[in-house]
Amino acid sequence: MNDSIQIRNFKLLLFCGVLPEEKVRRQPFRLDINIEVDLEAPSITDELTDTVNYGDVLLMLERTLEAERFELLERLAGRTAELILENPLVNAVSVKVHKLRPPVSQNIESTGVQIRRTR
Repeated sequence: MNDSIQIRNFKLLLFCGVLPEEKVRRQPFRLDINIEVDLEAPSITDELTDTVNYGDVLLMLERTLEAERFELLERLAGRTAELILENPLVNAVSVKVHKLRPPVSQNIESTGVQIRRTR
């Protein structure tokens, strides 16, 4: 199956990092998410109940991730995938996490990780 719901450039201010200053100050992150779900039924019925409501997903991620703390990008990505996989309609999820202001001296736009988890 190649069906997916795509969420791009979801921006959040989160606690994530191992340095002391990263533990006390929220930092900007960007998430790109592919939610693999069978979209055959909603493509016919046009009913929201037949699919994953991405508005609900975004609200749940925002509320949960902003309330939690992470040291590693890997854990942030894994937690995001865990939360999305709680929906029984989701078959798999791919998550890219971009740290927009990494604490390095080099001139880079972001650092990040990408994971894919299946049910």
